[in-house]
Amino acid sequence: MNKLKYGALALLLCWACAEAPKDDTPWVDLFDGTLNGWNQKGGEAHYAIKDDAIVGSTVHDTPNSFLTTDKMYDDFIMELDYKVDSTMNSGIQIRSNSFPYYQNGRVHGYQIEIDPSDRAWSAGIYDEGRRGWLVTLDDNPEAQKAFKQNDWNHYRIEAIGDTIKTWINGVPAAHLVDDKTPSGFIALQVHSIGEDQKAGTEIAWRNIKILTDSLSKYTKSMTLQPVVTKNHINVDEAKNGWELLWDGKTTNGWRGARLDSFPGKGWEIKDGVLTVLSSGGEESAAGGDIVTTDVYGDFELMVDFKLTEGANSGIKYYVNTDLNKGPGSSIGLEYQLLDDAVHPDAKLGNHEGSRTLASLYDLIKADPNKPANPIGEWNTAHIISKGSHVEHWLNGMKVLEYERGSDEFKKLVSESKYVVWPNFGEAPTGPILLQDHGDKVSFKNIKIKTTEKE
Repeated sequence: MNKLKYGALALLLCWACAEAPKDDTPWVDLFDGTLNGWNQKGGEAHYAIKDDAIVGSTVHDTPNSFLTTDKMYDDFIMELDYKVDSTMNSGIQIRSNSFPYYQNGRVHGYQIEIDPSDRAWSAGIYDEGRRGWLVTLDDNPEAQKAFKQNDWNHYRIEAIGDTIKTWINGVPAAHLVDDKTPSGFIALQVHSIGEDQKAGTEIAWRNIKILTDSLSKYTKSMTLQPVVTKNHINVDEAKNGWELLWDGKTTNGWRGARLDSFPGKGWEIKDGVLTVLSSGGEESAAGGDIVTTDVYGDFELMVDFKLTEGANSGIKYYVNTDLNKGPGSSIGLEYQLLDDAVHPDAKLGNHEGSRTLASLYDLIKADPNKPANPIGEWNTAHIISKGSHVEHWLNGMKVLEYERGSDEFKKLVSESKYVVWPNFGEAPTGPILLQDHGDKVSFKNIKIKTTEKE
């Protein structure tokens, strides 16, 4: 009987092996047993090779550390295994970057979380160094349960177009639609630690492989509904007081600068994008400027914008719509939006260069080393106004700052086109304005954080 049992078991095992699906995916190894093709950024955590794995270990008094690929990746499918200490937080960066202008080279971009804590958000998606959490696992208990403590875990990551999908040990974890960053490096993070945490805590990664060709042939179906970030406030933004200034669908909260309602022509809302249409380049001659129905004092404003070739527009703040009843735009401080390479305004103005992209229009020139994306691609404007201090940022870089009402500011105004408006730029509050300058310009993700609103 025993021989029969052993024979049957052997046949069963052979059958199982024969039936096991073969992975014919033409994977490319990202880890060849050496650290060739990788370099370290950020902190000074230790990375070494042990037992066919890359092992990172924590050290005190250093920021987050990242072992990054030399190569940049846009669309890809990646799989890897990792084993993490139960006391450690970590992650895998994808489509991430490090630029000198961005927080002194800080690594930023999408992170596929590694979270052995009770929160259990492993394989959720975090935006390192930027927006914070994009997809948590609060509503995905199956993925939370899939993590194996003190054991090897397997991730699958698909990043194709504007969509990122993750699986943990075969269980769907996160589904994100976001077009913030289309390309970047891959990195293995060792998180910084506090003084009360043990140095030398380890995380290991192995079997790191990637696919970049014929991706549609190898994609997996995803059962989770996507989190779409366009015109959306994420978890950390909500905690920090951000709110949408435009809901992405309606004209609620906005009106024509010289109207009681939203303009009936000249502006278009389509697919979550607000666009001022082209009318030949004439200022406020079609739909006209639009302004918020609320007014703001201290605030932070974030706006994604996309210019067409030769376009001119602007984002104005502390606007007074009762000034300038004649032709042209309403009066306020202006974050200039311009195609510097084509539009003649780039070479005009009483202060040289003060009508270029991200400048304080006609007053202060933006840093000429500003990181502008090409025409037809999205850029992010960020305006910070607290008390008298104002800053203009472009794509994460501060490009100018000034003090409203200062002697220097008043001198600049006296030498500009604004000299005819008494106390220009010194109002305590005012609406936010998007300008109609007759050129096609698009806006989305319009968000504001404020401590003062009337």
